[in-house]
Amino acid sequence: MFKVAEVNVIQRGGGIATTPLVTVHSLPGAKFTTGMSVYPKGKGAPLHIHNCDEQVTLLEGQGEVEIDGEVTPLVPYDSTYIAAGRLHAFRNTGEAPMRILWIYSTDRVTRTFHGSNEEVEHLSAKDLMG
Repeated sequence: MFKVAEVNVIQRGGGIATTPLVTVHSLPGAKFTTGMSVYPKGKGAPLHIHNCDEQVTLLEGQGEVEIDGEVTPLVPYDSTYIAAGRLHAFRNTGEAPMRILWIYSTDRVTRTFHGSNEEVEHLSAKDLMG
């Protein structure tokens, strides 16, 4: 059981905050990774790829997702599936904070930012958004 109010929030840069839920650290033996991120007005993640599949659901606010150059508007409860290796980013296009719930298909998630050859561990000190 995870009480969100009791989970340490990770500041990712640019005002983006992440609440990790199921991770290799919080639940050893879990075969997937989940959490939530909040993006302030006008903020978004840089384009990047992951080593695994990802599912994201927009919980609050308005936003957009860019996948392989195609931009799609998002409203609450819209969900996306992004296969491993696909270039993508989520951005807040609304007036209020945007909250997303993300699920990765593995317990060891990595991210490679567009234009970089460096693969970084998800939620590590090098995995910054702004």
